[in-house]
Amino acid sequence: MKVGVLALQGAFREHRQMLEGLGCDVIEVRRPHHLEEIKGIILPGGESTTIGKLLNDWELMDPLHRKGQEGFPIFGTCAGMIILAREIAGSQQPRLALMDIRVIRNAYGRQVDSFEMPLAIRGLDKPPFPGVFIRAPYIDQVGPDVEVLATHEDKIVMVQQGNLLACSFHPELTGDERVHRYFLSHLCSTGS
Repeated sequence: MKVGVLALQGAFREHRQMLEGLGCDVIEVRRPHHLEEIKGIILPGGESTTIGKLLNDWELMDPLHRKGQEGFPIFGTCAGMIILAREIAGSQQPRLALMDIRVIRNAYGRQVDSFEMPLAIRGLDKPPFPGVFIRAPYIDQVGPDVEVLATHEDKIVMVQQGNLLACSFHPELTGDERVHRYFLSHLCSTGS
């Protein structure tokens, strides 16, 4: 299966390595025509305002938004989740606004406040998933079509809405392939 990783800024190399370990052909997406070659895309963690600006600068925002509306599988991690959100508390930064969620940026503090926490994720087998939170956002509101897959201390940290998957944490930094497998098997195998 050919899968893309948005490669403008952020932790795209780690996602690439995880996907290659699962047997995927990976395209580093930097141009609109790359979207035509893949079955789904991961929007990595990084700096969400920078990623949003670069999506516009590299003319990827509109085609990615259109494809997302058409059922194209998109998985956003950390900053990628912010890019997918309909609303970002206190911000009008550029974003895809495809998921009916509202996020709070940097909700878990600064870089020095990063932590790892075991998470029970709906749809994943035990043991708990090692959630790595780095300057992580969380979701404080979800629409009726959004399924909550994981919470941490009553904060929503992973959701799915049809072809869209998003999480606050960094599964690419764990060595645990289950979240990436979930994306590939539940979204990409049935996507456009």
